[in-house]
Amino acid sequence: MNYKLLIALIPLVLSNMNCTSQQKGSSDTITSNGVQKKSRIQKIEITEQTRGTNRIITFTPGSRSTSVNGNVSADVLSASAWESIVKQAELIDLDKIASLKSPSEGRFGDRAFASTLLITADDKIYESSTFDSGAPPKELESLYGELFKEIKGRQKFSK
Repeated sequence: MNYKLLIALIPLVLSNMNCTSQQKGSSDTITSNGVQKKSRIQKIEITEQTRGTNRIITFTPGSRSTSVNGNVSADVLSASAWESIVKQAELIDLDKIASLKSPSEGRFGDRAFASTLLITADDKIYESSTFDSGAPPKELESLYGELFKEIKGRQKFSK
């Protein structure tokens, strides 16, 4: 008797799950000129480290959070700022960022923070090679500049 009930319920449950998954919206959908566009970029992080300081700045649609030695603060990130960041990130060949060469080596002697960019796209994390803060590889300069345009004016970091 219970098998008949189970057999009758299985198709009902499966069809309900299918409808629910189709109704879910995406948090990284950008609406521009009435057209919806889904970005592959979900999150971008800048990590900067030296002996006494560890800072992580995280950009996501709608927010920017900063952690300095474990003290976290968060700010709102406008949709237009996120669009500008995503536009620069989408110009980068993410499969190659780990092999990009740093133009300077100040981080080896504590003259600069050792920085890394982590870009989450399509649920995969792409990590850049380490570079001096303020001097990213040429291929990352535009994105790095766009990220720090959002940081400057709100926080002052020394190099």
